[in-house]
Amino acid sequence: MNAEQYMHIALKQAQKAFLKDEVPVGAVIVENKTGKIISRAYNQTEHSLDPTAHAEILAIRKACKKLKSKRLWGCSLFVTLEPCTMCASAISHARIENLFIGALDEKGGAVINSIRFFESRICHFTPRIETEILEKESSEMLKSFFKNKRTS
Repeated sequence: MNAEQYMHIALKQAQKAFLKDEVPVGAVIVENKTGKIISRAYNQTEHSLDPTAHAEILAIRKACKKLKSKRLWGCSLFVTLEPCTMCASAISHARIENLFIGALDEKGGAVINSIRFFESRICHFTPRIETEILEKESSEMLKSFFKNKRTS
């Protein structure tokens, strides 16, 4: 599979969040050598009452548990929205080799926007980053979610 195909799977996760009235962000972690999906997750902060229950964090937790390792060497993360500072730090600590991002987040993103975590001196590990994969689809889902919030 290619990056767009994995991002479509992440978008399906985001759709699950959307339907549960969570901010629609989805994440998928893939083993690079085999292309096997190790974990998938979506935002669950509202229903779990847990501010750390972002899609990326949940996917990392599942992958580490499945692989019985705190490091995810040889793995890629596909996420529909640019990670925040907390998630960027977790990606760094997990040593995820590749980060593929759907929509950029001018306000809360910490990879390309704002603090640019991976460029900071406190960053332990920097993944290879590719952005705007299925950006339109990711962005439209987020815009639709927040438009519905404003009109209800």
